[in-house]
Amino acid sequence: MTFLQAIILGIVQGLTEFLPISSSAHLALVPYLLNWTIEPQAAFIFNVLVQLGTLGAVFVYFWKDLITILDAMLNGIREKAPFRDADSRLGWLILAATVPAGLIGLVLKDLVENAFGSPVAIAVFLFITAIMLTVTEIWSKQTRELSEITWKDAVLIGLFQAAAIFPGISRSGATITGGMRTGLKREAAARFSFLMSIPIMLAASLLAVKDLAEMPNLGTLPAVILIGFIASSIVGYLAIRWFLGYLRSKSLIPFAVYCAVLAIMVIFVAYLR
Repeated sequence: MTFLQAIILGIVQGLTEFLPISSSAHLALVPYLLNWTIEPQAAFIFNVLVQLGTLGAVFVYFWKDLITILDAMLNGIREKAPFRDADSRLGWLILAATVPAGLIGLVLKDLVENAFGSPVAIAVFLFITAIMLTVTEIWSKQTRELSEITWKDAVLIGLFQAAAIFPGISRSGATITGGMRTGLKREAAARFSFLMSIPIMLAASLLAVKDLAEMPNLGTLPAVILIGFIASSIVGYLAIRWFLGYLRSKSLIPFAVYCAVLAIMVIFVAYLR
């Protein structure tokens, strides 16, 4: 992997992790469309590092919220009233929304890994993301604030997140549309989506780091891959900040159009090859 490839893929990860256009799809499709040949071990290490980079971006952006939520949860446990405080309740709702993706991910692990190897399959899932964003924009009410979210809402949004284990179905897109389907406003749905990404991304990163530590010849791999970590962290933070502002008044339809156009392009390229 070259410096240029690491920078490009780091930027791609930082942008697409939080915009509703699927980071997993882009990390697979960008090398495919550009005819890059990246050694599998280097690709695995890179993907681990850039995911940690975007996880760090969420922590940095929401650190005040996270401290407040964690403090409220601990106080709630000590006082034996974990759901009395609104911030504590939000923390438990975030954890509840994480469960479906974790369980379904373990069950469908092999099927998901096979999908990563097929650009056409990824394109099909991108079409699904486009349809999902479009339908939600047209038919959702968007009248509720984050403080009004219920346990039923959290589980439903968690099920939407579970669908995003397939490359091409955007995690942020799925969870934001899930939130909007419950009546949450776009920005409120996005805020919950980003907060609920932390447990699942943290768990996935810890598992990946464990696998990473067991890989032979780790120390001989080029340090250039660290560039991807830096790029994904910076761009991820900026993407969160921009996207939350965008959603206050603008639609998800442009992202749906983008996913559909990218899917058509991938299918066309696959046909030519």
